[in-house]
Amino acid sequence: MGKMDEMKDKAKEAAGQHGDKIDQGMDKAGDMAKEKTPDQHDDKIDQGVDRGKQAVEDFGQ
Repeated sequence: MGKMDEMKDKAKEAAGQHGDKIDQGMDKAGDMAKEKTPDQHDDKIDQGVDRGKQAVEDFGQ
């Protein structure tokens, strides 16, 4: 197994074990982005956060 495969396996394991903490971090980052940008971008920020959460969930399985 190569170094990249080991890193990928560790990342999958971390995403599976700590998905809830990752989700919380994404929510926090989305909230910060909303504070810094005009309200008209809130929907796009929420969409990006949701897609990121789904990607982490898919990756951790």
